[in-house]
Amino acid sequence: MVQINERLKQREAAGNPIRVGLVGVGQMGSEIATQIGEMVGMRVSVIVDITVEKASQGFDWLRNKPEILCTESRHEAEHALQNGIGIATTDYTLATSLPGVDVVVDATGSTEMAARVAIDAINHGKHIVMMSVECDITIGPILRKLAENAGVVYSLAAGDEPAAIIELYRFADALGFEVVAAGKGKNNPLNIYANPDTERVRAEQRKMNPRMLSEFVDGSKTAIEMTAVSNATGLRPDVRGMHGPKSTVETLKQVFIPQKDGGVLNTRGVVDYAIGVHPGVFIVMRTDNEKIMYGMNDRDMGPGPYYTLYRPYHLCSVEVPITVALAALYGESSGHPLHSPVSECFAVAKKDIRNGDRLDGIGEYCYRGSIECIEVARQDGLLPLGIASGCVATRDIPKDTPITYADVSVTVDSVLMDLRRLQDKLHVG
Repeated sequence: MVQINERLKQREAAGNPIRVGLVGVGQMGSEIATQIGEMVGMRVSVIVDITVEKASQGFDWLRNKPEILCTESRHEAEHALQNGIGIATTDYTLATSLPGVDVVVDATGSTEMAARVAIDAINHGKHIVMMSVECDITIGPILRKLAENAGVVYSLAAGDEPAAIIELYRFADALGFEVVAAGKGKNNPLNIYANPDTERVRAEQRKMNPRMLSEFVDGSKTAIEMTAVSNATGLRPDVRGMHGPKSTVETLKQVFIPQKDGGVLNTRGVVDYAIGVHPGVFIVMRTDNEKIMYGMNDRDMGPGPYYTLYRPYHLCSVEVPITVALAALYGESSGHPLHSPVSECFAVAKKDIRNGDRLDGIGEYCYRGSIECIEVARQDGLLPLGIASGCVATRDIPKDTPITYADVSVTVDSVLMDLRRLQDKLHVG
């Protein structure tokens, strides 16, 4: 098989680069565009944002910046693309539907917008790379199924922690090791009551949105990411919310193992996270084959039967073009859900919520995310985190209480909700 770098060079030499439609050019999106600009065999054809000025700025850091046309006209855009002119627009459907685009990357940061972009790209026969893990944990299985039906790839993005973990999982699983635990290091201190006010000063110091930092600190992002890993691998949370023990890289294979062997786990085959290990992601794997154990020990992996695979980096948007290439060149993903969900990321009250209160967004003041096995979540009627925003409380919900469907009125009418209802109805399997 011709390797990915050689295939890209072949596409470049043939004058047939992979053409990318990028929706959203904030920090992540602009870095994706810039990285593609460093590559051969791939081009950014269309950039979409809330203003054409901002969309146009997405081309600014490209090493070989093309001529740019700012337009909302499909006819103008199609003609321009045929002549190698880049398109800056506010109309995402130009990225998702034009013949001059092979792969669409959603980098909007909005679960609803991500759903709209994904479904329109799939309907027009485009591969879709999903940067919104929040969207994936809400409707990923139905998007994967619709993509398969359309003959295109739906994929999580390389460089984000779920895809980095899935990379290690695939390696270990393919070699026949038993994956005991898959996880990530928690990069920020854990404060389950964090909100934009508590994180504002640190966010300003780091030039971050306080809401986004709060989503990391209150544990929501960790629950979201590990739900995505669970749904892609079949690994499950060992306990509600996961254990989240303290560890170092060296002690991962002593901590994330069953209690009978000195660890924290009740069972094998779980997702979890470690406090004190960052940045990076890990797999703890196992074998009882004495021949393999001897060889692993000889290669400084330890005596076994438990071993750690640790990836000390995830380069976020810098790695995303690899997923674009995998989809376009090989029809493969960097990670995608199984046909049926394995886990649910659900909402937990961060404060006392009163009857009639409208729930705000992830990382704000009302709720945080946690993780539970899907069958328990369905039995308990737990409210999925991805659809909590905009729901109205129909009774008082005490602080620290899991929020259920029975506690709220789901008044939001959206593409995201429509797809979630369809996914729940079909159970996707």
